[in-house]
Amino acid sequence: MPLPKPPTKPATLLDLDSAPLARATRTKPRTQPDVAPQAAASNIAILGQNRKAALLQATPVGDRADTTGVMSTQAAPINAQAAPDTKAPAALPIAAARAAGGTPATRPPRNAIAGATLAPDQKATASVIAKPALPAPRAPKAPRAAPIRAALSPDAIKLFVLDTNVLLHDPSSLFRFEEHDIFLPIVTLEELDNNKKGMSEVARNARQVSRSLDGLVGDVDEGIEQGIPLGKLGSREAIGRLFLQTQALETSLPDTLAAGKADNQILGVVQALQRKFAERQVVLVSKDINMRIKARALGLRAEDYHNDQVIDDLDLLYGGTLALTSDFWERHSKGMESWQQGGYNFYRISGPAVAGFMLNQFVYLDGDMPLSAQVKELNGKTAVLQTLRDYGHPKHAVWGLTARNREQNFALNLLMNPEVDFVTLLGQAGTGKTLLALATGLAQTLEHKRYSEIIVTRATVPVGEDIGYLPGTEEEKMQPWMGALEDNLEVLNQGSGTGGEWGRAAATDLIRSRIKVKSMSFMRGRTFINKFLIIDEAQNLTPKQMKTLVTRAGPGTKVICLGNIAQIDTPYLTEGSSGLTYVVDRFKGWAHAGHITLQRGERSRLADFAADAL
Repeated sequence: MPLPKPPTKPATLLDLDSAPLARATRTKPRTQPDVAPQAAASNIAILGQNRKAALLQATPVGDRADTTGVMSTQAAPINAQAAPDTKAPAALPIAAARAAGGTPATRPPRNAIAGATLAPDQKATASVIAKPALPAPRAPKAPRAAPIRAALSPDAIKLFVLDTNVLLHDPSSLFRFEEHDIFLPIVTLEELDNNKKGMSEVARNARQVSRSLDGLVGDVDEGIEQGIPLGKLGSREAIGRLFLQTQALETSLPDTLAAGKADNQILGVVQALQRKFAERQVVLVSKDINMRIKARALGLRAEDYHNDQVIDDLDLLYGGTLALTSDFWERHSKGMESWQQGGYNFYRISGPAVAGFMLNQFVYLDGDMPLSAQVKELNGKTAVLQTLRDYGHPKHAVWGLTARNREQNFALNLLMNPEVDFVTLLGQAGTGKTLLALATGLAQTLEHKRYSEIIVTRATVPVGEDIGYLPGTEEEKMQPWMGALEDNLEVLNQGSGTGGEWGRAAATDLIRSRIKVKSMSFMRGRTFINKFLIIDEAQNLTPKQMKTLVTRAGPGTKVICLGNIAQIDTPYLTEGSSGLTYVVDRFKGWAHAGHITLQRGERSRLADFAADAL
């Protein structure tokens, strides 16, 4: 005898709720009078009998006989018509009942069906136990892209064609165009494949872009021609689509442009797309200036990649200082509190100037009542200012060095403060960035014993042609790049005149034993504990490289970044996209970070005049 077919879906209260019976409302209808409790209970029992009877009628006989304690039936349509002797109203949907002028049926309790009594003519061979209904699964949240893209007209969504250098410069540029679409020519993929080998930053970026493309293209339900959602990998900003070139496009470039050159092939793709999608804006995005010029000469739209830039105007870059107005005391002296602690004066003020303050920012005022202070605390409209130590006085000299101007005094207060873990110094050539950092590092390492050693590193980007490979160990290879370190050590060692030549030689050996020169190529994975880390020429670092270096800091380590954003030697890196600009903007306002832009050059009168005139 063949066994009965197992049920495909167990009947639970969830199934009963999904039947086309009237859903109940938990609130009492206002338009109908109160129903007697006995009548309401009778209706609930009748509804439970009808549902249960329908389920038992749909159960095969074999299933009924073998079932003990648990109902296992195959879901079947439930007859919503009540028996003649029960006088139950026909079930109507809630909306239909309200439209007809009636009232929706009251939802029965969950245990009413299980406890209902069967009609006399309905025999059950097993007891029926209704399991608690499982909560309905939550519907997945609709992606944010749908309403935004739906609200935009098709011509408002641009189609950006990315050049290879954009992807090699910023691997995450695929997800930086928000609601707009991206098109990648096939020659761009070829160039990515040609640049993926090696250990350089360009090779790593090429491999990262390839992995992102592989994650986007994999498991594509629709055809690639329809576009791939850029938010597939979890990016919330990218709500557009990615299009890949899947067929040859007809181009009509001038004969003077070589057809085999990759840049010209990309220009041909942009031209074909502009002709094919005349209603949309097709824009070429490239870091190559000459390619953008050629595109505009051909009547094509072309733009630079600006998403990696922290700021558009360098005048808006945080400088770390703020000049107070001449009426500062008149407007902020009311209710001012002052006290002394640890040899410093503190002022708690409130007024309109507090809104423009940032933590660890330096404020100054010239005049009859001068003030030079640092913002130590911000609490709404109230700020606490702390006076500074005057490092311009010989009594407070650091390793024999004194401050020559206001900004250098501010910088020394930051560098000598053990509560400040991250310091950035910007300034043109000759402002004393490296000298200040090295002097404070030696004083806190050899005199105060605050740090165990000084680590100096820099980006090895040549100004002119590269001289090739260098022999020797890691430190020997870095020595040609550390000419600035040697020059500043010579200046600082001139002050140790005691002991004659032997004394200076001993001091030089002691200093060199505490200074380690490291290459950036071997920084990944390291942790510096109780170190004074100096990153020189930081303007040549990308934001990713800067993050790699700063995150090497362990407990008790201080990181100092030095640089001049007007002297960037790294290709495709500008003042707005430099890693030094990036950290200055991101660390401003943090209680354990500070920044100063040095203004005056102190190297020599010749260097000062050359910096201004040339």
